[in-house]
Amino acid sequence: MSIGGTMMKLSVCTITFRHHLISIWDIAVWARRSGFDGIELWGAHARGLARTHPHYGADWLGDLGLSVSMLSDYLPTDGDPAIVRERTHRLCRMAQHWSAPKIRTFVGDRPSREVPEDKRKVMTSRVRDMAAIAYDHGIRLLVETHPNTLADSLASTLRLLAEVDHPGLGINFDALHVWEGGDDLVSAHRALAPFIGHYHLKNVRSRGELNVFAPGNVYAAAGCREGMVPLFEGAMSLDAFLSAALVMSDADASLEWFGEDCFETLIRDRVALLAHIGALMQRTVPLEAIVEGRSI
Repeated sequence: MSIGGTMMKLSVCTITFRHHLISIWDIAVWARRSGFDGIELWGAHARGLARTHPHYGADWLGDLGLSVSMLSDYLPTDGDPAIVRERTHRLCRMAQHWSAPKIRTFVGDRPSREVPEDKRKVMTSRVRDMAAIAYDHGIRLLVETHPNTLADSLASTLRLLAEVDHPGLGINFDALHVWEGGDDLVSAHRALAPFIGHYHLKNVRSRGELNVFAPGNVYAAAGCREGMVPLFEGAMSLDAFLSAALVMSDADASLEWFGEDCFETLIRDRVALLAHIGALMQRTVPLEAIVEGRSI
């Protein structure tokens, strides 16, 4: 959607349908009819399609008026470095098959404050290798802001970017998880803006229910979905953050939904988000105030 010279392109995540018996064709047709611009393709789905439906790719999706905004996966940051490099090469080749300009990963699986310095050095070295491989493929590696990783706080995320120091590295700014980590959304966005390549948008009913997004619960077919709420019905306020994000040109964002009633919720969230953005853009707020998060 283009508003006042600002473009926000919205994708639907195929991970939403991880426990549904539904084809990529059905997802793509529904996404297009529902007004989405693209698809964020889960790595597990990309690998499965490569085996069973190799004819599906960028051209097929383009014929439907869609593109893959990002390929989201989980690259290892420990173990045999040769295996890490091989998996990164493989993921980049899949991204090229779908003409996806970005791949998403996480860095580690424990709180950054608990990672010993020698372990952190190894992890950042692996991320640098991944970023270099992605860069050579014409793809950008995005690290997601997420609990229990080296990007679980603004301070650690900025340190990670400085330690890796590679143009192929960027950030997938998950607003809820930045908020979860205790950082101010607008301040964090301002600090990370030069590195942000994508946004994840979701919300939670209360801060006390954030564990509903723990990976072990999200990926479990019988996991709890209580506390997952539509984008503008949660505890995290989005106004100031959205105003800051809209200063970015051609922003890419995904509506990340893990709960029930997938189709209905995503359609409502898309409509509500674009209406909200339209209202924000109608405000006559000086650009400097928007960037600094004032007057919102």
